[in-house]
Amino acid sequence: MATESPQLFLCPISMELMEDPVTVATGVTYERRSIERWFFKYGKATCPATMQHLASFDLTPNHTLKRVISSWAERGSSPSSPTDALAPMARERLPSVLTGIEATPFKVTALKSLRSCMALDGAAQGEFVAYDGIQVLSRVMAQALAESGAGGDFSASGRRGARGGLTCYLPASGRSGGGLAPAGGVTALGKRRRSNPLATKDDDKPRWVRAPALNLDDHIIVVPSRPDLPDKAVEDYAASLSTAPMDRSRPMWEFHLLDFPTSNATSTVVIRVHHSLGDGMSLLTLLMASTRSAADPSRLPAMPAPPARSGDIYARPRPPTSAGALAFLAWLWSFVVLAWHTVVDVTLFVATIAFVRDPQTLFKRADIGRRGGGGERPRCKRFVNRSLSLVDVKFVKNAMNCTVNDVLVGVTSAALSRYYFRRSGDNNTRKISLRSILLVNIRPTTSLQAYVDMIESGNSDGVKWGNQLGYIILPFHIAMYEDPLQYVRKAKKIVDRKKSSLEVVFTHMLGEVIIKTLGVKAAGVIFHRMISHTSISFSNMIGPAEEVEFYGHPVVSIAPSAYGPPEALTVHYQSYSNTIKVILAVDEDHFPDHGQLLDDFIESLCIIKDGASLK
Repeated sequence: MATESPQLFLCPISMELMEDPVTVATGVTYERRSIERWFFKYGKATCPATMQHLASFDLTPNHTLKRVISSWAERGSSPSSPTDALAPMARERLPSVLTGIEATPFKVTALKSLRSCMALDGAAQGEFVAYDGIQVLSRVMAQALAESGAGGDFSASGRRGARGGLTCYLPASGRSGGGLAPAGGVTALGKRRRSNPLATKDDDKPRWVRAPALNLDDHIIVVPSRPDLPDKAVEDYAASLSTAPMDRSRPMWEFHLLDFPTSNATSTVVIRVHHSLGDGMSLLTLLMASTRSAADPSRLPAMPAPPARSGDIYARPRPPTSAGALAFLAWLWSFVVLAWHTVVDVTLFVATIAFVRDPQTLFKRADIGRRGGGGERPRCKRFVNRSLSLVDVKFVKNAMNCTVNDVLVGVTSAALSRYYFRRSGDNNTRKISLRSILLVNIRPTTSLQAYVDMIESGNSDGVKWGNQLGYIILPFHIAMYEDPLQYVRKAKKIVDRKKSSLEVVFTHMLGEVIIKTLGVKAAGVIFHRMISHTSISFSNMIGPAEEVEFYGHPVVSIAPSAYGPPEALTVHYQSYSNTIKVILAVDEDHFPDHGQLLDDFIESLCIIKDGASLK
C-alpha cells in the first residue's frame, strides 16, 4: 500500500513530490519548475523558505536527492527505504531550517521540515539543542500566543483599525497537493496599490490619498491551525470578519489563508475587500484576471458568451420601412411605455427612501432602521452556501423560454415561500410581497485581457474601475402555488417589466448626485434608510465557464457575498463552471435555522425542474 511521501521529498513551495530537485544559494532544495516560477514569473529575488536575499539565481541540481527519490519510488514507496540515506542530509539541513523559521512567512512548511529532520535522524535531536532550537521554537510559540491574545491570528499581522463599513468577502477553495503560496497571487492584485487610495480624515472630512509602497505582511493573514471541525471553522472565521474593523491607514483589502483541509478542499482563501475600492463585478473580474484555465494554464479562463442582443437592454431597434406604419407606431409607443415605467419606478424608489416600508415579516428585523447609517453596532453575519446544478437551471430556462436570471428569481421566491409558511405556521396562502434591492452592474463588458493589461502596467485607464452600480427594487411574492412553474412565470413577468424601465440608470445618477452635493456621510445615511425599508438584498454574478487555478492551485468554488447593509438576509448567486452557488449572508440571531433555508433553495429548484420536465 502506498504511503505518504517523506517531507524532504516535497518541494517547500508546491508541497508536491519533486521530480527535478535543484538547490539555491541558501542550501534549500526546490522543484525546478516551482522555483523558476518564483524567480521569473513572480519576480522574486529571495529564497521562499528562508526569505533571505539571493545574490544569484543559480540552480544546482541535487542529484543525490533525485536518486534517493527515484529509489524510494521504485521500491514501492516503502517508508523505511530512504531513511538511512536521508539522515546525513537531515543533519545538514537542520541549521538552515532553524535560521529561517522565524523570518519565513511559510511557518507551517518550515515547521513540517523541522519535524521531518528530527524524525529522520535521532542524532539530530542533540544538534537541535546545540543550535538553540528550543529557544527558536519558544519565540515562535510566543509570537502565536501574543497574536491570539490580541485577537489576531498566527500570521504576519493582526486585524486593527476602524470599522470598514460596507465590505465584500470572496472565499475560494483550492484542491491541490499542498499548502498555499500566498505571495504570488497577492502580488498580482497588489500591483493596483497605486490605485488603492487610503481613507483618511482631515478636519472630519474623508479624503483619498495615494498608498505607500505595498507591504504584503499587512495584507496576508495565515491561519495554519487544524481544527476538529474544519468546515465549521471556516464558516466561523468568515463570520468573525463581519464585525472586525479594517485598518484605514492602508489599502483596505486582505487575504486570509486558512491553511487546513476541509471536506472539499485542501485550503481556503477568504478575501476581504472594502466596497469603496470596487463593486462585486469589478473585484471578481480582477480576481479572474489573476487566474488561469485549469485545463490549459497558459491561457485565461473562458467566460460565458455575452448576451445575443446588441446595445443596451432597454434599446428599441427601429423597424425597417418595409414593416409598415403600424410597426413604426408600435416602436414609438414603446418609448412612451419606457418613459412611463421609468417615472413610476423612480418615484417608488424615492418614496422608499422617504417613507414606503415593507411589511414586518420574519425576513425583516424588528429593529431595522431605528438608527442611522453610522450609529448601528456591527452585527455578525454568517456566510453559508450550497451548490445548484447549472445544467438543471438551464433545463428549466429552455423549457420555460426565459433567462437564467428569471429561473433564479423564481427559485428564490419559491424558497422564501417554503421557508415562510413552514416557520410561521401561516395557513393563509395569500400573496405577500417582499421587496429586495437588486444591484445591477452598468459598466460596459470588459475582457479579462484588459484587466490583465491593467495589472501588468498599473494603468487603469482602459478599465471602468470602482463602483458602477445602479439599483432596482425587485419584488418577491411569497405564495403557495399548486404549479411550481408559476414561480418562474411570475419572476419572468416581473423581470421583463423591469427591463422596460430606465430605473437602474436614474438610480445610479441619483446616487452620484447625492454624493457630490451632500457628501459621503449623507449618502451613507440615505443608502442605509433605503435598504432598511426593504426586506432583502439580491444579486447575481457570472463567473468562469470552466474550472480555473489561482497560481497553480485549482479553485473548487467561488462564493462571494457582502456585509454591512442592515438587512437580515442577503441572497447572492455566483456561477462557476457547471455549478451555481447560492450564498446567503444571514443575521445569525435572526436566522438560527439558516441551514433549513438553504435546503429550501435546493428543494425548490428540484421541484421546479420536475415540473418543467412534465411540461
